[in-house]
Amino acid sequence: MTLKSALQDVRETTLAAVSGLLGKLRYLASLRRGDGYQHWGMALVHGDKSSDKAIKTAHGEVLSQVLRTPISALVEDLQQTSEHSGQAAGTYVEGLQNQFERLLPPQRDGAAANHLNSVLVALSALEKRPGRATRSVS
Repeated sequence: MTLKSALQDVRETTLAAVSGLLGKLRYLASLRRGDGYQHWGMALVHGDKSSDKAIKTAHGEVLSQVLRTPISALVEDLQQTSEHSGQAAGTYVEGLQNQFERLLPPQRDGAAANHLNSVLVALSALEKRPGRATRSVS
C-alpha cells in the first residue's frame, strides 16, 4: 500500500532529487515515450496508467513554472543546473534546444511552445554574452 499519490510521489520524491527548474524539465522530457511517459519505479509502485498521468501533470506544471520565471532567475537556474550536471551552461542550454519537442508535454499549447522557444533562445544569447544577465534589485 502506497502512502503517497503518484503525483505526490513525482513532486516530492522524484523531482525533489533533480537540481533546478531546467533540470526538472529536462528530466521529465527524458521520460517521454511517444505520447506517454515511462518511469519503471513509478510504474512499479503506482501502475503504468497512474504513473503516466502523474508524470504528464508534473511535466505541465514544471513547464508552467519555467515560463513564469523571470529570465534573470532562469539564468541563475541554468548556471546551477549545468554546474550540477557537470556541463558548461552553454552546452546545457544547447542540449535543451536540441530536445525541444520533448520538453513540451504531448498535449502542448502553441503559445507555450513559442514562449519556451523564446526563453531558450534568450538563455543561449545571454549565456554567450561576456556580461551575463543578473537579477535586478529595483
